[in-house]
Formats: sequence, structure tokens, C-alpha cells
Amino acid sequence: MTDHTISPYCAALDALRAAPAHKLKEVGDQWRTPDPLWWGINSLYGPFVLDLFADASNAKCEAFFSAEDNALTQDWSARLSELHGAGYANPPYSRPSQHDGQYITGMRHIIAHTMAMRALGGRYVFLIKAATGEVWWPEDADHIAFIRGRISFDLPVWYRPAENEPSESSAGFGAAIAVFDKSWRGPKFDYVSRDELEARGRAFMRQIDLAAVRLQEQATPAAPAAPAAPAAPAAPAAENNVWSEEVKLVADHIDHIYELPPDHHRKVMQLINKLLLERQPSGVITIMAQSLTKNFLEFPNA
Repeated sequence: MTDHTISPYCAALDALRAAPAHKLKEVGDQWRTPDPLWWGINSLYGPFVLDLFADASNAKCEAFFSAEDNALTQDWSARLSELHGAGYANPPYSRPSQHDGQYITGMRHIIAHTMAMRALGGRYVFLIKAATGEVWWPEDADHIAFIRGRISFDLPVWYRPAENEPSESSAGFGAAIAVFDKSWRGPKFDYVSRDELEARGRAFMRQIDLAAVRLQEQATPAAPAAPAAPAAPAAPAAENNVWSEEVKLVADHIDHIYELPPDHHRKVMQLINKLLLERQPSGVITIMAQSLTKNFLEFPNA
């Protein structure tokens, strides 16, 4: 935003979130992408590092643009250059609205801004309705993958159903994945199974959960051992600071990795090397290495 005034769109959204009860039709453009589906899309087109239309309660990435930020006034390309990844959007479908002469919503304006960002560089991946008859349909996208199977979305965390209103949605609709990336070299059109996307997503989530458990175990101090007789000093562990170009390429996409002390930096590099040897997906390697780096920064004595 260019000033500190709140837009009518944001004010109405704040009032909706604070309401004591809601009707399903009031959810509007606040539906959330289900995690298994999101991770599945991420595995194919990511790694996603920026949620283009989100808020603190539903953002899929640590970095995101909220309605208050107004994504249509932001330089997505510059932000992705800092974050080293791709942008994701489950865009709002509400009617076009403006604040201080700048559009906040409206799919035609969202697609226009997306094409401008594409020209500057970066990858932007949208999960959208397969509404080919709409005027905003992105015919100029570099890749469209139509999803076989109807998609149901999750309700926002603030949704409190009014009397006789459902607590979840069973409605679904046809959807597609649109990729905006001028460096794209794949097919223009494709099909992908919803079930396959969700299966891939759940596999990623299981691996991440396992990694989180291991990281937590590493961060938990061990119980003090009983005093032992003095022993001869142990020989220093062999230090491996020579890494393949593939390992270094992954490391270059990990935030703050080069701020770590040498021993912690080496452990992250060893993890990357191990995962590459196991032929883990690049998205998983990035996520796990970033998590370990963050853990070392928060718990430097771990």
C-alpha cells in the first residue's frame, strides 16, 4: 500500500473474520488449498517460496503478500530473486476493487500483473478454475495442466458456521494449474490426476514430518552422563569441505546457510549430499536443508 489507510476490501475482510458466525456463501475468495494437493503441485513445479495472495492464517509459504500488502502493487520477480524459488497463487475471484487508484482484486488485473512479472523473470504457478470461457482465462500462460478429478477446497480457519450451515464443504469444481515462466520448455498443455497430485503431496508430508522429528531429537539436549574416567583426547573428526557442484548448487538456495559456524555448515552440506545420493526430490532436499539451517540458527549449541 502507498499509505496507512485501510482499503474497503480489507476492512470488509477483517469484519468477516471477526464475525461470531458465518454462512458458507460468505467465505468468498478465502478458500484454502488442501495441503496434500499443494505439496503435490509444489513437487512438480516448485519449490514454492512465495504465496502471492494469502494472510498469516492461510499462507503456504513463510513469505507471502497479504491483502494489506496488495500483491498487484508488488514486484514479485524481485522478491523471488531474493528467495530463490517459485511463486504460488490460489487467487481471489472476487469482483475488481480498487484502493487509491490501484486494483486489489479482479482476475483480469491479476493475470495482467502476472504477465508483467513473467516478463521480468521468475515462475508463477496458479491453481485456478478450469473456466476457459471466462475473459480472464490465461491463454498466454506458458503451461496449462488440466486436473482430472474435481477439487474441493478447505474452509478458512476463522470460519464459524452459523446455525444450519455446514462445517465443511463437499462442493468441488474442475481446476487447472497455470504456469507463467518464460523459461518454460515443456508442453503447452497437459493433464494431471488429482489423485496422483495428492499422493505425491502426502509422500512429501510424510518425509517432512520424519525430518521434523529427527531435527527435534537433535535439538533436545541429552541427559547428562555419569562422570567417567579421564580419557585420552579424541582425534579430531575428519572434515570434508570439498563438495560437488550439485551440492553447492543446492546450498546456494538455502537462506543463511553461509552464516552458520563451520561445523554446522558442514552438517547441512552433509545432509544435502546424503539426500542427493538417495535421489530425493529437489524440493524435499531444499526443505530439509532449510529446516536444519533454521534449527542451527535457533539452537546454536545443538
